[in-house]
Amino acid sequence: MPKPDITAGAPCWIDLMTSDPARAQDFYAQIFGWTYEVGDQEKYGGYTTAFKGGLQVAGMMKNDGQSGYPDVWTTYLRVEDIKATVEDVTAAGGQVFMSPMEVPEQGSMSMIADASGAAIGLWQVGGHVGFQAHGEPGTAVWHELQTRDYPVAVAFYRKVFGWDTSVLSDTPEFRYSTLGAGDDATAGILDAAGYLPDGVPGNWQVYFGVENADDVITKALSLGAQLLQPAENSDFGRVAMLSDPTGATFRISQANG
Repeated sequence: MPKPDITAGAPCWIDLMTSDPARAQDFYAQIFGWTYEVGDQEKYGGYTTAFKGGLQVAGMMKNDGQSGYPDVWTTYLRVEDIKATVEDVTAAGGQVFMSPMEVPEQGSMSMIADASGAAIGLWQVGGHVGFQAHGEPGTAVWHELQTRDYPVAVAFYRKVFGWDTSVLSDTPEFRYSTLGAGDDATAGILDAAGYLPDGVPGNWQVYFGVENADDVITKALSLGAQLLQPAENSDFGRVAMLSDPTGATFRISQANG
């Protein structure tokens, strides 16, 4: 697998906050072939790193329920100066959920909401530089913001993170912009005002690459997952949306032939 070249402002890491780490580890090991390494409890709170083919691809942490947040996958964007970025976030109409916090020997993290209300993580690299594998089966292949306030969201990411966006489509039925263009694109923003169910806020979704979407769905359902959107073919592959056994949502994508 080629090592990802992660530029400032681009997705650099994902992790899962889960109420049942043991069950989550077994689930994702069986559908994606992951192995794991558990971090020091005192230093890192038992943060678990997931590996695919010996390369780090994701993290997991315990959701103790005290935050009031459901189990969820989070995408992190790479930033060069996390304190300055947080200031830019608030100046651009976003919110800070968690102020910058240093992770010993690894880097610094923060959690924010963009100006459209969607949560996203920030990561300033140190010892941990992010994905060692990306864009392959069993790893994250795409990161997508589904927002109710598309113009505000696009302007926010351009201003705060310096995104050079490319308009993929601009029709009433399908408005979509990407970070980068064509094969170099690494994330997208979807105008989901007409798609998101009532009560569901704008959110970031992680797509994982799979070799056979239908086989993965069958396996996932046997392990306690739920199918939220059946597999369907698109210009970008065969995609589906699931929730894992404790309710964290994710998407899978099988590349076109």
